[in-house]
Amino acid sequence: MTVEEFEEFYARTVARLTGQLYVMLGDLYEAQDVVQEAFVKAWNRRGQLDRDGRPEAWIRTVAWRLAVSRWRFRRRTADAWRRSGAPPHVEGPGPEQVALVDALRELPAQQRRTLALHYLCDLTVEQIAGETSLSASTVKTHLARGRASLAHRLQEPRIEEEAPGA
Repeated sequence: MTVEEFEEFYARTVARLTGQLYVMLGDLYEAQDVVQEAFVKAWNRRGQLDRDGRPEAWIRTVAWRLAVSRWRFRRRTADAWRRSGAPPHVEGPGPEQVALVDALRELPAQQRRTLALHYLCDLTVEQIAGETSLSASTVKTHLARGRASLAHRLQEPRIEEEAPGA
């Protein structure tokens, strides 16, 4: 099947196949998704589709099998959640974490990356230099500037005490 023939086949059959899978599955979005995925798989074997003589049946069968695989995956996932119980409750970030994230967002991207690699990933200056293709002195500069910038941004605002009687 040539590219033009495949495009014509797609245009002629996609709506019909989607409708058929919709009836089989009861979910239009799932039907659209599995039919599209089946056509992608068919594209890679369009030469064989022509020899088989039933390309529409092949698409329909592949789409159905994709849907069944998804159902099985969802069922196994749901079973695993039931066996393990609900995930533990995790508290949201506190004001300090929110302030830190906001301050980090204001840093230049390379400083932010360098700080994350050093403090979160526990990489040495030399390891960061190797991973980022920066010189060790540039990494040190980014660390120093990033720390200074964070210190400035994270300072507690000072409340001016009013003079008595003012």
